[in-house]
Amino acid sequence: MNESHLSVKNLSYTYPDGTRALKNVNMEIFKGEKVAIMGPNGAGKSTLFSHFNGLTEPTSGYLELDGKKMEYDKKTLLEIRQKVGIVFQDPNDQLFAPTVKEDVAFGPMNLGLDYEEVEKRVNEALELVGMKKFKDKTPHHLSGGQQKRVAIAGIIAMRPEIMILDEPTAGLDPQGVDQVLTILNNLNKDGMSIVISSHDIEMVNGFAEKIFVLYEGEILASGDKHEIFSNKELLKKAHLKAPITTEILYKLKEKGFDVDTTKINIDEVIDEIMKIKKS
Repeated sequence: MNESHLSVKNLSYTYPDGTRALKNVNMEIFKGEKVAIMGPNGAGKSTLFSHFNGLTEPTSGYLELDGKKMEYDKKTLLEIRQKVGIVFQDPNDQLFAPTVKEDVAFGPMNLGLDYEEVEKRVNEALELVGMKKFKDKTPHHLSGGQQKRVAIAGIIAMRPEIMILDEPTAGLDPQGVDQVLTILNNLNKDGMSIVISSHDIEMVNGFAEKIFVLYEGEILASGDKHEIFSNKELLKKAHLKAPITTEILYKLKEKGFDVDTTKINIDEVIDEIMKIKKS
């Protein structure tokens, strides 16, 4: 089994006004995994993410990072935030410096690194996200997709082991979505664990290896995309739409054709249709 990276143990969180945002959440994220946490708006995804690097302390339960229980003193939190980087849904929550390069340099400078090392990390991070030529621009003059890439660069420059991204493709056009997913896949190939939240089934279908379904603060199910996306009852309960490929296979099954409804990607679905034609 892979080495555990981030463990969530019986985590519950109640807001000061008494709202229970998370209820007894248990999760295991292993090194090098691509994980998606899916759920509708208000499911608790952002609240859960804020626990992953110690921004929020659980009401009950706890988290472990690399087998070590998370503590909330200043020194431990600094160590946690070097290992776990969060990219917020709205880049405006993250970008505040006058130029792109200053924004990306903010995290490494806070680690107390020397000027040469900060410069090196900023250039490498901007190169990785294809934003080096914009380094002297003001972040707020960039497009939404460009801002998202700068926000990702700011976390890459911290050299985390796990990157957490809240709705990384929200509000982006198809080209922007492709660019962000390419960056995340490349980071993952280099060994980084990637955890995203989304309610975009088609995007998650193409990206994640493991999926957790979160609804009203509870984990309803976890598994690979074949297990999750072929379970129409689960998706309905969690207010998620089935992928178009699943819809096609279920329609064929309703019409009496013998098809495997756990098939998800487009090539598998074409294979199922070809089998029907041959039979």
